[in-house]
Amino acid sequence: MRKKALLDEQSALDYAESRGRAEGRLEGKLEGKLEGTLEIAANMLQKGLPVSLIAEVTGLSEMEIEALNKKLH
Repeated sequence: MRKKALLDEQSALDYAESRGRAEGRLEGKLEGKLEGTLEIAANMLQKGLPVSLIAEVTGLSEMEIEALNKKLH
């Protein structure tokens, strides 16, 4: 019986560890995607494109783009 409890505990720990890794990978991918989107928006701002168009193309809000524009200047 003790052996089964230890195996169950180890299985639960293995599952939690693998889930944590998966969540970490997903978080990293999302951060990378956002970083790329912000870079594209910054390039569009530098080219003088309207904020409304940048918002439509990137999916960022106009407020986020305005904040990015302030950072750039």
